Amino acid sequence: MSKIKKIGAFLFLPLLFMIVLSGCKGESVANKNIAKRIKNEPTIVWGVKYDTRLFGMMDIKTRKVEGFDIDIAKAITKEILGKKGKAEFIEVTSKTRIPLLKNGNIDTIIATMTITDERKEQVDFSDIYFDAGQSLLVKKGSPIKNVKSLTANDTVLAVKGSTSSINIRKNAPDAKILELENYAEAFTALQSGQGQAMTTDNAILLGMASENNKYELAGGTFTNEPYGIAINKGQEDFLKEVNNALSKMHDNGTYDKIFEKWFPKDAEGRAKKGAQF
Repeated sequence: MSKIKKIGAFLFLPLLFMIVLSGCKGESVANKNIAKRIKNEPTIVWGVKYDTRLFGMMDIKTRKVEGFDIDIAKAITKEILGKKGKAEFIEVTSKTRIPLLKNGNIDTIIATMTITDERKEQVDFSDIYFDAGQSLLVKKGSPIKNVKSLTANDTVLAVKGSTSSINIRKNAPDAKILELENYAEAFTALQSGQGQAMTTDNAILLGMASENNKYELAGGTFTNEPYGIAINKGQEDFLKEVNNALSKMHDNGTYDKIFEKWFPKDAEGRAKKGAQF
């Protein structure tokens, strides 16, 4: 072997070792028992939305994310870890949340995530923490009164990676669908006339309507899509702790207090815990 080849081989071996080591490290982080880890390191890393009003929204002034999901995550963290526990938040989108969970970047997802059979193949879900259903947001005075009134002339705006488009195709097969990256982009597209309706869960749409009185929900919900907290496969101990915490929060009134904070009854008589708004 020439001197150049020997040098090349010498440099290659450490590089190969680092790549293999890095790969093993990533795998160990993703597979590490969370329930055991948080006893020694009392921090739970939550994947949350930063663009979803009422559930997870970044406050520009305080630079803190706020919402129903955030408060529920903090309360669960306190139930599991006590006062010493810390809830850390990392931004996720509908597209990135499962990959970030599978890679070990976050411990769990609480981000308006609908429980579906397809997703259950990749992750485990907690008990239902919010009963949601899909609806339509339209401009006031729109001829669209419900999902059945959508026609081939209508474009419905949805977010990539969500179940919304699938449900529209089932309930209004003639309507056109335009998918965007996030809810903010979808609502901007609705305002600019790129579509006649925006669709996602009713609670999210209510948040948008509460900020702009030119828009309203059309009809009731046309699906039953409860939200769950997603946890990686193989983390049964952690899943049990999350479910136990949720149960305690219902029993001691913590859940109801948080719910009333973000979804108070209004003049239209909206009921508690995700009833049909």
